[in-house]
Amino acid sequence: MKWALSIILAVVTVILIGIAIVHPASASGTVGIASGSALPGFAEKPDTPEHALTIMLNDVRRHDWGAAYSLVSRTTGVDEQAMAAEWTGSDGSLRTFSSLESFNLWPLHETDNDGQIRARLTWTTPVGPVEDVRDFHLGRTGDMWNVILPRPEQTTVPAQIIPVTYLRWDLVNGNAQDQWGSHNVDAPRVRIISMNAVDDATGAVVMGEVENDDTIPAFVNVNATLVNAAGNSIDQENSFDKIAHILLPKEVSPYRIDFPGIDLSKVKNVRMDVKAALVPASADPVIGVMEQKMQQDMQGNSVLEGKLLNQSGQTVNIPHVIASFYDSNGRVIWVSDGYVDHALLPQESQPFAVQVPRNVAANVRSFHVVVNQYSLHKS
Repeated sequence: MKWALSIILAVVTVILIGIAIVHPASASGTVGIASGSALPGFAEKPDTPEHALTIMLNDVRRHDWGAAYSLVSRTTGVDEQAMAAEWTGSDGSLRTFSSLESFNLWPLHETDNDGQIRARLTWTTPVGPVEDVRDFHLGRTGDMWNVILPRPEQTTVPAQIIPVTYLRWDLVNGNAQDQWGSHNVDAPRVRIISMNAVDDATGAVVMGEVENDDTIPAFVNVNATLVNAAGNSIDQENSFDKIAHILLPKEVSPYRIDFPGIDLSKVKNVRMDVKAALVPASADPVIGVMEQKMQQDMQGNSVLEGKLLNQSGQTVNIPHVIASFYDSNGRVIWVSDGYVDHALLPQESQPFAVQVPRNVAANVRSFHVVVNQYSLHKS
């Protein structure tokens, strides 16, 4: 009897696994799991647009480019190498250090031979999880569905001479007798010019702007301590990457400090502290911010969109955008940041977008954008 029961349970388990493979669950969207694959000997059949895209994205997640390419329509002429390069990135961009962790799918449109699906892709990156929303077009051939990928744009930078006219500050370290540049030089004068504390869905947020008031460059970090009515410290955090750390003379950067899970009503006071250190720096590469505008993205979220233009002759591998938003009184009411996952090649541009909470967007009257620049050839 025990053997019979064991056999029945095994058969039922196999049947349920088979059903799950052939008919993936779906509710408001299909969720891509970050592990697992088809059972050996079972070939998944892309018999619906959603199923075809799910199979391809799981193959992309595993870096199985041959399997992923088998789901791609040949009508656009995209080859396997170009498809893989689009997902793995190039030129030392953030995408080259990222991996697709999971995804959610929402069917938008489907006919007998055509389908449109929206995907929210979640990437693991060195700077934390990054989300990307993308629409996919699918077509049917016989009883199989394929993903129709657009032909990737090939960016080539022509040979040219870019004149260098930027300012540069070098830090000279003295020898054992002359400690100039290490111990005997005062730190740059840096000051916090504004501060605003608000409640967010995830906790308390302290934000504002900081300015380098000196004639030399500074590496800047802002710290905040929340204090209760009894004068005791509740929590202490710093601006981490939500600030432009290197400020040239007279430059201003927004900053944001998050206190997850803390209710601002329990805070009596906020103690601010800014740390600055002398560092070598240059005003190059120069990145222009163009075509800035507030609008809604594909999911109905309020975002600030624009383009970054690399006006120099250097490649910026990982551009990082930080935007401050002001109300009608000129007060900073929010600070958002976001990383561009494609490198900024010399004289080329890339789009960017940073999200603004819906309850904040209605009060935004102006904004200011600064760009952090991370390049592989710099320490």
